[in-house]
Amino acid sequence: MNTIIRKSESEKVVPDDPSQDINDEVTFRLELNNFQLMEKLREHLLIGFGNPLLDIAATVANELLKKYNLKKDDAILARHEHKHLCKYLHEKYNAEFIAGGSVQNTLRVCQWILQKPRVATFFGCVGKDNYATILEKKAIEDGLNVCYQYTDEAPTGTCAVLITGTHRSLCAHLAAANHFTLEHLQKPENRQLWESAEYFYISGFFLTVSPPSIMEVARHSHKHNGAFMMNLSAPFVSQHFKEALMVAMPYVDLLFGNKDEVETFARELSWHTENLEEVGQKIVALHKADGERKRIVVITQGSQPVLLFHGNSIKDFPVQKLTPEQIVDTNGAGDAFVGGFLAQYITKKPLDVCVHCGVWAAAQIIQRSGCTFEGKPSFQV
Repeated sequence: MNTIIRKSESEKVVPDDPSQDINDEVTFRLELNNFQLMEKLREHLLIGFGNPLLDIAATVANELLKKYNLKKDDAILARHEHKHLCKYLHEKYNAEFIAGGSVQNTLRVCQWILQKPRVATFFGCVGKDNYATILEKKAIEDGLNVCYQYTDEAPTGTCAVLITGTHRSLCAHLAAANHFTLEHLQKPENRQLWESAEYFYISGFFLTVSPPSIMEVARHSHKHNGAFMMNLSAPFVSQHFKEALMVAMPYVDLLFGNKDEVETFARELSWHTENLEEVGQKIVALHKADGERKRIVVITQGSQPVLLFHGNSIKDFPVQKLTPEQIVDTNGAGDAFVGGFLAQYITKKPLDVCVHCGVWAAAQIIQRSGCTFEGKPSFQV
């Protein structure tokens, strides 16, 4: 960096390129700030609670969706008619096995971007089987710390992922994931771990499993000025678990949802509007336990701009355009977006940067099969 040397009031040596001098100074300060923020990252800063599932993914024809009464770009809990779906995909379509579960995927992406292990810890329930071993091994390889509850009452959960072109349909058989209990959180060693966190992320899917656990964490976060974050996850959550969702909502500081999920949420609350800007503002205005902290709402719309609501502010952010040839699998795009967002949010970056990182992360993931990644992330502010 060039230096200005003051010899006298009448004689000064100036740099050849003042603008370069300023740019170097700005770059240095940004790098120093990033270094200081990364130094503050510690283990278990972010805790996630969700359903650990092994994704069984295959590219199929539309006829198979009809056979099993499934819809494109939808997510449901498996019914009796789906009992043998995963086995069928494995045997007939040479399905791929990928570590999954919405929250676990999000935290894996977050860890990938942070490049510092064990900043995030995941709680969920698995069976005592080989699938659980696969899930734990993959999570640890990706830098994630896991605190699984193990049950012998059910096998590890699975999620059938039916891919048709650029669309996907998810059919989750929660199995062991359904057996998560509040008692696991209350074990002294576990309580000490999650109570030391500052950020808490829970999927709407987890409302189907352990509302008492959610409320335990929500109240703790509120009492200790933490950040309690939730994802609407799927339309059926608002439709069939609205009561539990609305009990938790006053504690939600940051809410994620895609267009379909948010529109369904609005219908369930009889808001009589599908205008996303109106709906987003109404969600922000819902009762909040901490009236001093304004709720943040983030709405994704696939290839359309991301909407960010904070207080009276509404911002939209364009997403990266990809060609059809670049899009391999949209399964996990939403999880990746949240992972990218949280990687910046927990390092206290501006919300604009959080959204940009979320958009970048989603664009990386959909160019690969499943919620997978490799190498070092190239995102830059």
